[in-house]
Amino acid sequence: MKRFNLKLASVGLGLMLGLGSCNNYLNVEPIDRLTGNNYYKSAEDVEANFAFIYSRFFDKINESWVMGAIGEARSGEIFISPLANNENSRKVIEVMGQNDLNQAISNPLFDWYNIDRITNWKTYYEVIQNTNILIQKLEEGIPGVSDSEKNRYLAEAKFMRNFTYFWMCRLYGDVVYYTQPYEAAALPREAMVSVINKCIEDLMPQKDLMPWSLNDPSLRGARPAKGAIIALLMHMNMWNSGFDHANKQKYYEATIALGKELLASNQHKLIAPFTDQNWAIVTKGRSEESLFEFYKSINYGDNVNPLTPFWDHFLRWPYKFPRFTNQISHCYYLPSYMMRLFPEDVADKRREMWFEDIYSGNGNFVLRKYGTNVYASGNEDKNPDNSFLIFRYADAILLYAEACAETGSNDDEAIRAVNLIRTRAEATPYTGSGGAELKDFIFMERSRELFGESHHYFDLIRTRRILNPTWTMSPLSLDQFNRGGWTWPIDREALRYNPNMRLNDYWTTIGR
Repeated sequence: MKRFNLKLASVGLGLMLGLGSCNNYLNVEPIDRLTGNNYYKSAEDVEANFAFIYSRFFDKINESWVMGAIGEARSGEIFISPLANNENSRKVIEVMGQNDLNQAISNPLFDWYNIDRITNWKTYYEVIQNTNILIQKLEEGIPGVSDSEKNRYLAEAKFMRNFTYFWMCRLYGDVVYYTQPYEAAALPREAMVSVINKCIEDLMPQKDLMPWSLNDPSLRGARPAKGAIIALLMHMNMWNSGFDHANKQKYYEATIALGKELLASNQHKLIAPFTDQNWAIVTKGRSEESLFEFYKSINYGDNVNPLTPFWDHFLRWPYKFPRFTNQISHCYYLPSYMMRLFPEDVADKRREMWFEDIYSGNGNFVLRKYGTNVYASGNEDKNPDNSFLIFRYADAILLYAEACAETGSNDDEAIRAVNLIRTRAEATPYTGSGGAELKDFIFMERSRELFGESHHYFDLIRTRRILNPTWTMSPLSLDQFNRGGWTWPIDREALRYNPNMRLNDYWTTIGR
């Protein structure tokens, strides 16, 4: 892997962790470096390797305002509140909302945000390298690991490998794909659709090797179980359906089958009734609604960059302390967009429970959805104590509804599924027709239910609504879309030692 210029970790890393706390899967430090068979001697060594893998992936999220930058801001509805703290630096969010990523990366005014780090994929390949090695060692056999444990660990390792590839594809488009423990060849980037199809093929057999529950509530969501694998497979199928049009029905049918299996299992639920107390359980993490998350807790001393959480920009006192520096939210959403999402004349408890001053168009706006686990300790500048939700049961239900609607022959089931979400939210049920009206409604319902969870911009891309100014303040032309205007630039470091590497042409020209 030197030709990727990836300074990858050693085969094994001895990690200091207590296996009973899922905090250790996100905040660990190596205390030793061992190699090969000297490291993989027990189940504890496998657990330590997983701890390192999850920790390294979260390191990438923790480098910047990643969740907001990649999944929310680029659609153009977020604006900076006048007199916000560091107002000029925060203007980078509006720049990203104009899809001017080159300026967001290179303008010294925005250095505080470290947006350039999103373009560097080295750590993602470190995660992939470690999963590849772990898979090889598990297949060879590790002392003290039973056959059932081996199967679960293999499924978990392949989940993280394919999750990382999927994450990268949504950022960069085509990526270098390899599954060997050690890859010495200077590989070129492979077509995104092909990579995701390989990921689906790799992960699908693992689904039935993974239990629905890990029999430890402290690991729910923080470690993937069967529901997480199903959610990832659903997402990968729906992503490819937007780019591989000749085979889109195949992807829809696969998503429907996966969704039916998940719903029929009764292993997850929408936490109800819809109250502040119950919603706080969801955002804190490890709930029955969580399929996969990066669990974080102030109680464990987790080191989360204050700028990292999406919600940091949309909370003010009394949801964020100290009061004297948090009189207003740093950002707000355009009132016309919020009115479209949550019309005043349509019943929807999310409008009242998740927001304050929702249509204000200024710093009074509050995304209270993430304000229920308030950290209140003197004058410490801390965000609410939430986890980073990646896949949630509601998300999977809405993907299932979308796939049903897209086939054109499952409208009744699509309506039933979307109304599961609306019923929990105490919102007016959908009673319209099928076809385009239903598809548009499901898209909007995803925008409502998953608000701020880093899905919105990716939904715009895969459904191609990014091409239509009806759906976004920052549309792309078809030419811009086809040239990769929806992707992120790739750091030029990727060119080192690899003559077969190419960057994203859209961003190396003028980015327009």
